[in-house]
Amino acid sequence: MRLFRLSILCATALVPVPALAADDAAAETAYTADEQRQIVVTGARQESSTATKTDTPIIETPQPITIIDDELYLAQGAISVSDTLNYVSGVTANPYGPDSRVDGAFVRGINALQFRDGMRDVFSYYATIRADPYNFDQVELVRGPASVLFGQGALGGIMNLVSKRPEFETSGEVSVRYGSYDRKEALADLTGPLTDNLAARIVARARDSDTQTDFVPDDRVMISPSLTFKPSPGTDFTLIGLYQEDDGGSTAQFLPLVGTILPNPNGTLPHDLFVGKPGWDRYDGRLLQGTALFEHRFGEGARLNLKARYIDSDLTYLTHYANSYSNPTNPYVLLDPVTGQPVLDADGVPVPDPDQRTIGLYADGSRARMEIFSTDNNAQFNFNTGANIEHVVLAGVDFSFNRVRKVGGFGMEYIDIYDIDYDALSDFGGGLPQPSDPSEDVKQDQLGIYLQDQIRFFDRVSLVLGARRDWTGSRSFNGARQEDAATTFRAGVIAEIIPGVSPFLSYTESFEPTAGTSSNGAPFVPKQGRQYEAGIKFHPADSVLVTLTGYHIEETNRPVSDDSTPDPFDQIQIGSMTSKGVEFEANATLPGDLNLIANASYNEAEIDGTHRQLDNVPKFNASLWSTKRFALSDEASLLLGGGVRHVGKNRSYGPAFPDGLVTPAFTLADAFAELSWNRWSFAINATNLFDKRYYSACLARGDCFMGSERNVFGTVSYRF
Repeated sequence: MRLFRLSILCATALVPVPALAADDAAAETAYTADEQRQIVVTGARQESSTATKTDTPIIETPQPITIIDDELYLAQGAISVSDTLNYVSGVTANPYGPDSRVDGAFVRGINALQFRDGMRDVFSYYATIRADPYNFDQVELVRGPASVLFGQGALGGIMNLVSKRPEFETSGEVSVRYGSYDRKEALADLTGPLTDNLAARIVARARDSDTQTDFVPDDRVMISPSLTFKPSPGTDFTLIGLYQEDDGGSTAQFLPLVGTILPNPNGTLPHDLFVGKPGWDRYDGRLLQGTALFEHRFGEGARLNLKARYIDSDLTYLTHYANSYSNPTNPYVLLDPVTGQPVLDADGVPVPDPDQRTIGLYADGSRARMEIFSTDNNAQFNFNTGANIEHVVLAGVDFSFNRVRKVGGFGMEYIDIYDIDYDALSDFGGGLPQPSDPSEDVKQDQLGIYLQDQIRFFDRVSLVLGARRDWTGSRSFNGARQEDAATTFRAGVIAEIIPGVSPFLSYTESFEPTAGTSSNGAPFVPKQGRQYEAGIKFHPADSVLVTLTGYHIEETNRPVSDDSTPDPFDQIQIGSMTSKGVEFEANATLPGDLNLIANASYNEAEIDGTHRQLDNVPKFNASLWSTKRFALSDEASLLLGGGVRHVGKNRSYGPAFPDGLVTPAFTLADAFAELSWNRWSFAINATNLFDKRYYSACLARGDCFMGSERNVFGTVSYRF
């Protein structure tokens, strides 16, 4: 009922915007085939503001950058932010399968941090809901450290989500969708001028859907209104609001190894198995967000950029997962028929269930509140120090504060996982398992100052130099405040030695404070890292960009599993790790309206001294995507697309699997077709077209994660 009421609210809010467009739209009633939407791949002259915080063409940036336009990732069937990275070199998207709780991606073997409009918007796990990909114009991925500009950040790279903003030209679309798992959606994106210097936009989605996991919904209401005030040609002030409510659950069920990737005499557990309590298990969240963006250009020589955001998030996370961790190779236990508790042998160890059916089931619940305030302010100065030496100097200061509070409870029951009696499981009165207590109250703040100079020589050579100083602090509960500081540097050069060929070299550093404590109670110290990279960008035309790069990353103080304790979630910080590899990425728009994207990457990410690849990090990934448009008439066209993506095998190590547990490689196919006629379009997307059943990751600690099943949906849209 709550979802229905909010859907009506969204629909009501959308009513005035089309009226603004009525006069402008009246004169035009049809789109030609050339005007219908185009799939855009990364162009050589395309600009990105993420890698340098200035509008710099990709071929002048000494670092690999991938821009995924929303038309492209929606054509590829993306239903989450993680999905937008399915066809990006050096990336393993959804490394733990389709996860309805969080977005995730390994970039060069390391978790990438998520930013929105240049400011980080996710702190802690399971304290907020996922961003909606429909709300963004593009996703920008910068591979390698970016701490010099963004402060605390992951070593492998960052993904920056670029919000849709108001435009002074009336346009929009309204769509309805139906697909697999009874997915029903209504979407709208409408923009246009209100006055000569004021424009508005509203982006909205209402969804009612199930998922590939039984009893787990994926319902959402999202509405994002925005205004842009342009008092003069050189000044823009934009306000972006966001309300989002998700009513869902966890598609990750943490099923035991024995019964998934390892044999069980009772057979293989089904991919859609739900091990919780229907109606109690949930992942329900509410998100309020307000962003202010101000830009003023002082002619051609200077620019001022000011940004600020406040986020308030509430989340209820109630879930069950099997105790496959106590004994990963045989987690099933024999129960006493009288007490219902495990039978213990003389050493107090549970006796294995000879039928391999009965297993412990954890009930875990938490309620979280997350608050974030962040701001980033910089000034840009453009000047020359000679006839052929151009400078773009950027000086800035940023600040962020976040607080995450959680109350949690924990319980244990037992089930026959091959014949679950859902009615017998407790729902804890609809609340948390008892006793429940505050489990987290972490405050973090970060202040940074940065300086960067981009120097362009003879319009052929670009040199980037940068430095930054950070001060961070954190406090958990009533403990002592932990403070850290770091200075990071970057340097890079790229030169067009002959037309269309630009080799580059770069050195970058990272700094990332790490919340939490090690298994001995000591607080984590910040992770630090550095990267050396060399590559070449081949761009014979603006519509073609091929990048080949090799990198070597060194990181210290990385938290990993502490196998010396019985708790599978205990962690320690190791001395160092190394990630090195090569990446190939090619993007081209060819004659005949043919688009191609080809990627391949090889990555070795190891804890130093172990000669073991990091858990769940494949060494080899590759993908190929293509689209082509066919004109059917002056007013109709057919756009066809398809792709293949391959993720290599990966290993996981632990006491039960000292030689490693292998998760096999998998290859998936995706397809897309869209028929456009006048202002209407009829599209169908299919991911994992042949419904290959696979595991995304199986971990030596004891659990397996299901891969994405086939997902097909059709969309009818009206655009103006």
